[in-house]
Parts: sequence; structure tokens; C-alpha cells
Amino acid sequence: MIEVLIMILTGIGAIAILLASIGILRMPDLYLRLSVTTKAATLGVGFILVGAAFWFQNVGVTSRVLAIILFTTLTAPVSAQLIARAAYLIKTKMWEHTVIDELDGMYDNATQTLHGIDTPDEVDGSVIEE
Repeated sequence: MIEVLIMILTGIGAIAILLASIGILRMPDLYLRLSVTTKAATLGVGFILVGAAFWFQNVGVTSRVLAIILFTTLTAPVSAQLIARAAYLIKTKMWEHTVIDELDGMYDNATQTLHGIDTPDEVDGSVIEE
């Protein structure tokens, strides 16, 4: 019975990684490629590692698997965000059917800092006392 569970988990993981690799080929620009591969590959690696934890049934292996899943889940989106921000700063071309660029005009090119939308307390540079 445990072998069936392991086959299901690793099969789902392999399919997720396959979809991530197809996404690299099929997505039209860097931003969409990063999005699809980060999500699908992280999910796929997680499922395969959970299958490995069930296979070995050892506390040492299970704790390592959980640590790897935790660190992969935390670091993969952060690294994708940093890659996407660097690509945006060097003006990597977006897909021609992109509808809206929410960051357009919000980056200061000299300091490369992001300026947010004014909140109600910061309108006109003055802070409203509460």
C-alpha cells in the first residue's frame, strides 16, 4: 500500500516538473516563464521529496526532506522575484499581449528604488495627523 502512495506522490511531482519544463518552452516572455517554472518546479520537488520520505521511513531522512521543502518553498519565489526585478530594471521586453504594466513609472532609474502609490496619509507630501 505504501508503494502505491509513493508512486502517486512521485508521479505527481514528475508531472509538475514536466509541466514546468514545458512552460519554459511555451511561455512567451521571461516573466511568465519565471512564474510557471517557480510554482510548478517547487511543487514537483516537494512531492518527489515527500515520496522519498515515505520510501526511506527514517527520522533523519524525513527531517532533511522537511528542511529541503521548507527552504525550497522560501527561496524559490524570492529568487524568481529578484530575477524578475533585475530583468525589469534592464528593460527586458515583455510579451506584446501584456495588457498592463503595473510598475510603469514607479521605478526611479537613478537609484533603482520603487515608489509606491500614495496612501491617504501621504497625499501631497504632508502627513495627516490622526
